[in-house]
Amino acid sequence: MTKVAIIQARMSSERLPGKVLKEVNEKPLLLHQLERVARSKHVEKIVVATSTNPADDEIEKFAKKGNISLFRGSEGDVLSRFEGAAKETGATTIIRLTADCPLSDPEVIDHVITRYLEQPNACKFATNAIPRSYPAGLEVECFSREALVIASSEAKEDYDREHVTPFFYRNPNRFFPLSVVSTINYSKERWTLDEQSDFYLIKKIMEALSQIKVDFKMVDVLNILDANPDWRKLNSAVQETPRLVKDNVFKGADSG
Repeated sequence: MTKVAIIQARMSSERLPGKVLKEVNEKPLLLHQLERVARSKHVEKIVVATSTNPADDEIEKFAKKGNISLFRGSEGDVLSRFEGAAKETGATTIIRLTADCPLSDPEVIDHVITRYLEQPNACKFATNAIPRSYPAGLEVECFSREALVIASSEAKEDYDREHVTPFFYRNPNRFFPLSVVSTINYSKERWTLDEQSDFYLIKKIMEALSQIKVDFKMVDVLNILDANPDWRKLNSAVQETPRLVKDNVFKGADSG
């Protein structure tokens, strides 16, 4: 089994263009995320999956400079891009991450992967994003190569192809999705990067915690926000992009 983290990234964000390469502590946010994901005990390979849009040439330059694995594919059909990246890297288990989550926590990643691996083979997909219980910005989705191939060949809706995993939610009797739910509900926390105000918050968090410990985790972010409650107001007005998949607790598979 080869467990590969695929981080989808692009420069042409409508709300905050070039966000993935914005810098904190003189380092691109995408590099911060890659270093954090690399601390996972389960992830064996990491690849950045970007598009063939010329705007994403900057991501390719960044990857070449840092000797980072890169795959380029369709800009709009992210599902096919994931399949291409999985095929190129020999992935049998895919961990889907997005580059607007520079505070990705390796312990959260490993928890989702562990819960997925504990399931019978009938379960092809696990997520901590539905229902929302972890902070926005710590989303992790884990699925089999088999499930990815099926989705890529059968999904027809633009939304399914752009967002990669909704096809699994729409077909629970085929993929037996598992919801990984936090014991404490942190769904009101917003640590994702969509707008400039999100960047201001993430920058404050990173600059403060980097003075304390390099490998800070979710609990450290929560603690520093509790110590500086006004920071949460920085991006409190940002609206989350509506999701077509409604919150639901998926139970996974009880038997193989």
